[in-house]
Amino acid sequence: MKVTRQDVATKLCAYLRHEFLLADLVDWAERAIYESDFDDDHFDAIRDAVAKLGLADVKAFGLTLEDCEALLKRLGYSMRVDVVSV
Repeated sequence: MKVTRQDVATKLCAYLRHEFLLADLVDWAERAIYESDFDDDHFDAIRDAVAKLGLADVKAFGLTLEDCEALLKRLGYSMRVDVVSV
């Protein structure tokens, strides 16, 4: 399986929308590191993002909103936050 920048962005956005638990994001990233190839066009950005996501459940590393924004930016995406009434 080849992981693209779109794959990483999709997983990260699902996490930010609370459609994906942190544990699931970390599990996906850990499996991607060991079982997948990364798209050659954005290899470094994808590898670095997946590595960061794979460590997101470790207290010393974590995953802040700023981290998510930086990862998405490096992958070629921008992040926008909408606040709505519930």
